[in-house]
Amino acid sequence: MGICASSKRVEQEEEDSDENVVYVVMDGQGGGGGGGWGGDGRGAAWERTVAASLFSQKGKKGPNQDAVILCQGFGMEDGVFCGVFDGHGRCGQLVSKLARDHLPFMILSQRNALLLGSDDDGDGPAFSDASPAASSSTDGSRSERSSPAPAQMLEEWREACANAFEAMDRELGVQAKVDCDFSGTTAVCAIKQGEDLVVANLGDSRAVLATVSETGYLKAVQLTTDQKPNVPQEAERIKRCNGRVFALKDEASVPRVWLPDEDCPGLAMARSLGDHRLKRHGVVSEPEVAHRRVAPGDLFLVLATDGVWDVLSNQEVVSIVCATPRKQHASKAVAQAAAQRWRTRYPASRVDDCSAACLFLRDQDWATSVAAAPKAKAAASR
Repeated sequence: MGICASSKRVEQEEEDSDENVVYVVMDGQGGGGGGGWGGDGRGAAWERTVAASLFSQKGKKGPNQDAVILCQGFGMEDGVFCGVFDGHGRCGQLVSKLARDHLPFMILSQRNALLLGSDDDGDGPAFSDASPAASSSTDGSRSERSSPAPAQMLEEWREACANAFEAMDRELGVQAKVDCDFSGTTAVCAIKQGEDLVVANLGDSRAVLATVSETGYLKAVQLTTDQKPNVPQEAERIKRCNGRVFALKDEASVPRVWLPDEDCPGLAMARSLGDHRLKRHGVVSEPEVAHRRVAPGDLFLVLATDGVWDVLSNQEVVSIVCATPRKQHASKAVAQAAAQRWRTRYPASRVDDCSAACLFLRDQDWATSVAAAPKAKAAASR
């Protein structure tokens, strides 16, 4: 591809981990234009912190087409990138892994390019952090800056993500060994910088936040929209480009995208990376990007493929995570619960791949964090 980056991959502790799940530690501050991914650069305390739990469970439909990644040191010393990708089509397992391995670096490169451009204008905003606001310069050093307004910061990251997703889609089109005419992938990504959380979503994977309600109860908040072909604005765009949207008789609840004059490929989402034969007919690679300031009651974020969300509700998923004694096992508990639900609810169907990533927003002991969240939220509201 047109990207050159080294990375240090940290093997999972799970005995049944495989190539679908990757942990990356970025060198320096993770922001250099010439550094890429590499050496450790983390302190002992950071290494001991469980920033996220990742797991991917193969279904019964063939090769596991899901891919999951965690990048520590993303953009700043304690910055994190977490991404979940769900491939589809004949080359889906290749497309999802290509996106997983390159999209994080492309997003960060686009972000750095925007910061460099604003530096030239004498105005270089960056994320706020617990320490005085700072961001990584292109040589990996940190420079003091003022924190931007949330709207300005969201617009910067929206532009960086949009540019990166578009570049990733183009790169997939020139891969000699990967046919992306009718193969592609979803992408749901979370970027945490200090107390700021940015979520970019493409397709029908999903991001759900677990937070504590005003009355002290665990609450699931969906941060993304499933970009299905029957969503009005998605369907309007596809039909305007001469694409067709309809469901097959034997699966009336699953709307799909079809070519104008052929009953193929039947894509079950309105946005994706890849699927290039449908790009001229309204399927786009532009992500929806949202920003949230982490609140005292916010506990964790769950990113998962539709293999999970098709059978488990948002509330069920966050409850499963909270009921898991060791948070490093949380994503495995979610994936296994989803697989079991598939077997009981749809015994005649093949179980889908089930993958999840749980990004923890609190550093303290897991049980202490869950118990203390209501008190923290109450204190913050006074």
